Amino acid sequence: MTEPDELPHLDELDRRILEQLQADASLTNQELAERVHASPPTCLRRVRRLTETGVIQKQVAILDPARLGSTLTALVEVTLDVQAAERLDEFEARMRDEPAVLQCYRVSPGPDFLLVAQVKDMPAYHALVHRAFTAQANVRNVRTFFSVHRAKFETRLAI
Repeated sequence: MTEPDELPHLDELDRRILEQLQADASLTNQELAERVHASPPTCLRRVRRLTETGVIQKQVAILDPARLGSTLTALVEVTLDVQAAERLDEFEARMRDEPAVLQCYRVSPGPDFLLVAQVKDMPAYHALVHRAFTAQANVRNVRTFFSVHRAKFETRLAI
C-alpha cells in the first residue's frame, strides 16, 4: 500500500472511475467500463491499482439506520484526563471496538475526541455511555448533541 505522503498519480480515467464507484460501487466491471469509456481489462487493472495503493479503502453498502430501528444519532465530545499518546491510543482502540461508534476523530482545540454514534434509542445511548465512557477511568468529560434532523449525509469525496 502507498504511504499517505506518497500520493498516487490520478489521471482523467482514474478520476472518472472513482466518480462512478463513489456513486455506485455495485457496478460490474463491464458496466463501469462502459460508463468511463474504457475497455473492461483496462478498467479492471485501474480499479485493482487504486485498491492496492489505498485510494479505494473498501467498498460497502450504506444502510438506512431508521429502517433498521436505529433512530438516535449522537455527536459526542470526549475529553480525557490524561492526554499522553498511549492514553489517546487506548481510547481510540476502545472506540474502534465499540459497534455503536461509527466515526472517531481526534480534534484540536477543544475536546480530545469527537464521535458519531448511532443507537436504537435513549436506553441504548445510556448503555453506550456507561460502557464506553463512565466505566473508563481516563474519561473526564462527555458532552453529547443529539441530531434532530439530518440535512445532508454524503460519502463522496471531491476528486
